[in-house]
Amino acid sequence: MPNITPHVCRHTYCSNMARAGMNPKTLQYLMGHSDIGVTMNTYTHLGLDDAKNEMVRLEELEQAKKSSKKQVARKTM
Repeated sequence: MPNITPHVCRHTYCSNMARAGMNPKTLQYLMGHSDIGVTMNTYTHLGLDDAKNEMVRLEELEQAKKSSKKQVARKTM
């Protein structure tokens, strides 16, 4: 069985909240850190998959914006 401690849970919570898009300053406050570097560089563990997922999310957002603009243009005609 893995060694799960309350401290490990803090790291997991911080990483999951960052993945979910929580404002970093809010996360810093909730974690009780005086320095944002501790929150983002020590407690937040993100990797290549997270970066890929973020890029896909941004592409989907861009496509949604383009689609929305097309719909608005059609309605104004």
